[in-house]
Amino acid sequence: MKLKVLTSLIALAISSLSLKAQQSPISKEDFDNINLTYPGLEKVNQSFQLAKYDQAAQELLVYYRNRKKIRHPEFNIGDEQRFKGKSIGAANQEKADNALLHKFQPHKGYGFFDYGKEINWQLWPVKDNEVRWQLHRVYWWQSMGLAYRSSGAERYAAEWVYQFRDWVKKNPLGLSADNDAYAWRPLEVSERVQSLPGTFNLFLSSTHFTPAFLMEFLKSFHQQADYIPQHYSKEGNHLLFEAQRVLFAGSFFPEFKASPFWRKSGIDILNTEITKQVYADGIQYELSPVYHIASIDIFLKGYNAAKMAGVESEFPETFSKTIEHMIMANIDFSFPDYNAPMFGDSWIADKSGRIKQYQNWAKSFPENEVIRYFATEGKEGELPDHLSHASSNAGFYTFRNGWNDKSTVMVLKASPPGEFHAQPDNGTFELYVRGRNFMPDAGAFVYSGDAEINKLREQYRQTKMHNTLTLDDQNMLITNAKRNKWKTGKMMDVLTFTNPSYKNLDHQRTVFFIDQKYFVIIDRAIGAATGKLDIRFHLKEDANPVYDESKRLLYTTYGDGNNLLIQLLNPDKTTLLEEQSKVSYEYRKEMPRPAVAFQKQKTDARTPYFISVIYPFTGKKAPEITIKENTGNDSVQGKIDFELMINGKSQNIKSNIDK
Repeated sequence: MKLKVLTSLIALAISSLSLKAQQSPISKEDFDNINLTYPGLEKVNQSFQLAKYDQAAQELLVYYRNRKKIRHPEFNIGDEQRFKGKSIGAANQEKADNALLHKFQPHKGYGFFDYGKEINWQLWPVKDNEVRWQLHRVYWWQSMGLAYRSSGAERYAAEWVYQFRDWVKKNPLGLSADNDAYAWRPLEVSERVQSLPGTFNLFLSSTHFTPAFLMEFLKSFHQQADYIPQHYSKEGNHLLFEAQRVLFAGSFFPEFKASPFWRKSGIDILNTEITKQVYADGIQYELSPVYHIASIDIFLKGYNAAKMAGVESEFPETFSKTIEHMIMANIDFSFPDYNAPMFGDSWIADKSGRIKQYQNWAKSFPENEVIRYFATEGKEGELPDHLSHASSNAGFYTFRNGWNDKSTVMVLKASPPGEFHAQPDNGTFELYVRGRNFMPDAGAFVYSGDAEINKLREQYRQTKMHNTLTLDDQNMLITNAKRNKWKTGKMMDVLTFTNPSYKNLDHQRTVFFIDQKYFVIIDRAIGAATGKLDIRFHLKEDANPVYDESKRLLYTTYGDGNNLLIQLLNPDKTTLLEEQSKVSYEYRKEMPRPAVAFQKQKTDARTPYFISVIYPFTGKKAPEITIKENTGNDSVQGKIDFELMINGKSQNIKSNIDK
């Protein structure tokens, strides 16, 4: 421990010497970007007009240290007592202390990397693009700011000033095409533009935050914020993030001459994109629950930043109504534990974090009693007035018998084409029963990088990693499902969709939710293509299933008695194959899990089908289920009429899939 303290003190001494060496004289040009006629800058302007540039910078620092009108959402001058002497959390403290030693954690999927005494900002320790991109998001700077607020230790401030100057010096725009692709990718620039105002406030009272450093900070911040509108991403959540952050920059620093332009640029983009990127059913078009929620927060942050600057009227009334609609859509495809399916590069979320989001949303929409219900965990407000729900434009279908942790909820994806985050997985679903997600989606594991990293990503994107149909284990070529039928009722909910999954082969899936208790799934492979067909179901990693090849079934064996049976009921020849799959709930973390494939050969243009039952049950013994086809049953033609015998009790299922 003493060695660590000594090392930190030595680093502080070195940083202090470096700070003095890096100080540059303040010139007239340092004020070029600042609107010196902005209210409150009178003393700054007076000194500037007298060519007293050092004094003008000092007056500007005094202005910022006393500025009260502009409020940051989290960190402000004057709220020091809120942090003083209080824990900032083990993770933040570790990031802050390691940062003193130049050990940074660019991505939470990895540990800390040593970037060296002189800081090698081009170091790429793992050939994952996210590691190099996110290095330039400098997340740990805010952790250092929190450590400074908590402890009052100037070593954090000294080191942050050193690192800020070092980053600016070693990562100038135009250094190289390679470095620009990482340090100046618009999303990374916007991340810095978003976080730097908070870090600015956290360190503003430090003695190391000198007038000279203030001018350097403002110059760099202006360059970064001004860069984004000229280099917006083409589409998707990146464009939303960038626009919202440019708007925020113009609202937090209204003293810049360019601030009105930044605000207008951000508002114009958000106004345009909310109509492009949000389907009529309220779901963001990348079809990823995680990025859908991120988009909600982007739009709200943009609106709140406009309020900070008093220009919220530049958003039409439909803007906030669309955000509210997005929140309601999120409620419909979420499980009672506040998680949502891991479709499209999503991951599981911390419940407390989601509740905080609902609490923020409730503040923005105080009249919405449903949002209030989820913000208060049911203590206030009211539940939605429906159970099962179709988000038809995005193709998210929810079968539900309740809203609490005792409920059964299946969310199925049968969607139009998505963007980067979408996977070839139409027909897949997750199933939550009485507090357990029995069939989570595969997850993402990793995003992009060199050939080896991309190979790892592709493993998780494979169609066979999802709960749907495959032909010869290949990825489906098209994800563009068309809904044939959606009908809800107390005794039975029915969904039928058709997806042109392969050349000359459409996959048609029908899901029956019967008695709000269990599911029957009928899959048809329609078209002239031939080959090996599989219907796969992937279970939770701790399911410990029992497989019975002769009866073509498997069931879980949880000790708490909350279990699930999956059984194929077709009378024709179909083989059960026990398979090993895997799941990733967090970036770069994976674990094995059990799966099953029901397999048959398609040898001609006739339409083979699979009839599966997914039956939640209580106890250790799975129910006995058999099927008897009635005279009118013709699964090939989509005319369903059969009897299920469940532990000796008969259940008639009758429907025309195509009508």
